[in-house]
Amino acid sequence: MQYTILGILLMIIILLYFKVANRFNIIDRPNERSSHTEITLRGGGIIFWFSALLYFIQNIQDNYFFFTGITLVSLVSFWDDIQSLSNKIRISIHFLAITLIFYNLNVFNLMPLHGVIITYILAIGLINAYNFMDGINGITGLYTLVVMGSLLYVNTKIQLFIDAAFIKYAMIACLVFLFFNYRKRAKCFAGDIGSIAIAFWVIYLILKIILVTSSVIWLLFLAIYGVDAILTIIHRLYLKQNIFEAHRLHFYQILTNEYKIQHRLVALYFAIAQIVISALVIFLYQKVQDMLLFIVIIIPLLLIYTLKFYFMKKSNLKLNT
Repeated sequence: MQYTILGILLMIIILLYFKVANRFNIIDRPNERSSHTEITLRGGGIIFWFSALLYFIQNIQDNYFFFTGITLVSLVSFWDDIQSLSNKIRISIHFLAITLIFYNLNVFNLMPLHGVIITYILAIGLINAYNFMDGINGITGLYTLVVMGSLLYVNTKIQLFIDAAFIKYAMIACLVFLFFNYRKRAKCFAGDIGSIAIAFWVIYLILKIILVTSSVIWLLFLAIYGVDAILTIIHRLYLKQNIFEAHRLHFYQILTNEYKIQHRLVALYFAIAQIVISALVIFLYQKVQDMLLFIVIIIPLLLIYTLKFYFMKKSNLKLNT
């Protein structure tokens, strides 16, 4: 009953937001770098912040660092959705928000200085990778459902590390968002506020389980996004492009834009691939060494990513565009 009520509340909130977005013209206009062709409402991912708010109201005593952090990144992202902000401002706020959850999770005492620095880089990088990957209908919602579902399974069956409701609130928000986004013609896009807010939520959970289990293999719950985002950045640096500008060089963009595969199918393929990887991680946890597990999973993904260049060549898309 609790989650049914939550779903209804979030449905009402997003419908009210649609009226606000229409009133103030908060829309996404397609350009030559977009993977969509229709003018669509932007910022529907605000539903993730509202879900965090509803959880916070019921758990205020031990959730204020996370909620403050997700509020900070949501505010700056929503502002960026309406009026572009400089990268320095956005990254500074991301740094501050990550610092809050580091303090909450006692990272500064549990890790050496070099470990803290590496974790900062990974956390901020993952936030932006999540944002980069949010380019087609359904991909953010479906992928996040897989990640959250994997974490919920681990929390229930392998290692209790957090209140299960904290994960379920994110999953309910994903389902509500997908109702409007996972369509041939989406009613709304997540916007920066959606992709970055839910990325912050995911990072908090991944970091917490890593600290509780003293194992980094849970980063593989983000393997598909990580490989596509990191290798695409390397590709763009090789091409001497500004990595913060819009582009169409992600693997999923080549599949949708050049090969004209439906957005929803590509999003589903990415989600299914991550389900397979997450299942392997869970099955092999404590059965093989962490480094070996990373090698077993990452190397095949690297090889699959190279297919992008074959597809680009086959479709006569210049590699230097």
